[in-house]
Amino acid sequence: MSLLELRNISKVYGEGATEVRAIDDVSLRVDAGALVAVMGPSGSGKSTLLTIAGSLEDPTEGEVLVDGVSLPTMSRNDRARLRRRTIGYVFQDFNLLPGLTAAENVSLPLELDGIGGRKAQAIATETLEELGLADRAAHFPDQLSGGERQRVAIARAVVGERRLLLADEPSGALDSANSEAVMRMILAACKRGIGAVVVTHEAQLAAWADRVVFLRDGKVIDQTEPPPSPEALVQSTRPS
Repeated sequence: MSLLELRNISKVYGEGATEVRAIDDVSLRVDAGALVAVMGPSGSGKSTLLTIAGSLEDPTEGEVLVDGVSLPTMSRNDRARLRRRTIGYVFQDFNLLPGLTAAENVSLPLELDGIGGRKAQAIATETLEELGLADRAAHFPDQLSGGERQRVAIARAVVGERRLLLADEPSGALDSANSEAVMRMILAACKRGIGAVVVTHEAQLAAWADRVVFLRDGKVIDQTEPPPSPEALVQSTRPS
């Protein structure tokens, strides 16, 4: 089942001599359980593609469907509900709420969806434990390192019953060990049926994906299946 469809999307900023075509006639489909990596040089339109996919920005041309529903047909309130319940975001600047602890940041989407505070906190704590942050759950964002804030943002994005995960450089502030932990969590979410789009400049991270889409100057210039992921390579070398 398709969770995300971009149909001939274009995004233009400015007009006349100042016109910039950030996205140029891009189509993309992400099915349930699929992990798609988007790569390209700086300024190629990767981040713009994510904001359009997540209904944070409207395309100039084309159509976006999330979970089979066309976004232009949705009211403002329905879009807000879709972003809260269906889509998990990981932004480059994390977007954590400074007045909430790590655990409270992660549990907030659950509580907004009606899950009781105690249960939401327990789920949040368990998710943070998976990313090695059990001892940081009660700390506020300004008490965390950049890498720790990044992992909290990942935990908040995958917690609960999200259907679509959109991540902009999710391992950008992490070392190799923590990058692998993040990718394993994203893969685990995909195995539960989540569709994921990950923007990255790291070929090693893209190797975990089912498909890699290459952007340049706002256009898709290639799509390919990467080599087997590190996890698959390990499994293939195990004796049967």
